[in-house]
Amino acid sequence: MLALAGLLGAITGIGIYALIRALAPSRNSAAATVAQIDALRAQGPVAGPAPHATDLRGRIGQRIAAFYLEQGWELRSMRADLAVLDRSWESFLATKLLLGAAGLVFGPFLYALVWQLGFGISPIVPVWLALVCAGLFFMLPDLEVRRDAADKRKDLRRVIAAYLDLVSMNLAGGRGLPEALMAAADVSDGWALVRIRSCLNDARITGISQWVALGRLGAELGIEELQDLSVALGLVADDGAKIRESLASRAETMRHRELAEIEGSAGENSQSMLVAQLMLAAGFLVFLMFPAAMRVFQA
Repeated sequence: MLALAGLLGAITGIGIYALIRALAPSRNSAAATVAQIDALRAQGPVAGPAPHATDLRGRIGQRIAAFYLEQGWELRSMRADLAVLDRSWESFLATKLLLGAAGLVFGPFLYALVWQLGFGISPIVPVWLALVCAGLFFMLPDLEVRRDAADKRKDLRRVIAAYLDLVSMNLAGGRGLPEALMAAADVSDGWALVRIRSCLNDARITGISQWVALGRLGAELGIEELQDLSVALGLVADDGAKIRESLASRAETMRHRELAEIEGSAGENSQSMLVAQLMLAAGFLVFLMFPAAMRVFQA
């Protein structure tokens, strides 16, 4: 018992020391400093406090984001997922912290309910329950964001394939590449084309080429197709025939890829249905054979 108590005390002490070391200000490495400068540059000029920072959740999110920035933790894939979903980075971090704190309370509360039912459980259990629940609750927003972002990226890729066909048709109609890109983005008010249209309008205002803006949008959202399209358009921007051929081939490739993914998903669903049917058949056979087997064993 004393050895177990000593082990728990050592683990707790190590955890407190690690927490203090993580929260204490320290000298950043060169990589962390460069990452911090890049993040500040990407944020642009700050005119004042963000609208979402007026409440407690917003302030917590801003402090956690500042801590991430000091440590040089970029988490680019998660930022890209949040950009696809059009969610705030600070709000996401605040949600993670608040859910983790709720998990710390939920674990001992669950232990208290079990203890009230009369089950004799070791007093060490609530500590582990609190840590496990806090970790699980802390990771729940990540799982939700990645799932929703994956679904939304599928929709975006489907829209991009249709968008490339529209751009190719506009080029065949005699329009230039900038006009064709903008005209194809004006055919709908769906969220995907709205993002592309806003990107093209920003490019026109800032004076950069539209294909460069599309590449930056692809990097922000984690869409490789937009980045490849940006490179291809930059190489053949002066040749209309090559642009039409390139866009048509890319749109066809994206459709074939989407069709292959749909067929693969349908195959997985079919296999799942087959397994479910086999399990039902096995259960029915056990139900039929159980009375006869019991009679044989009792004889």
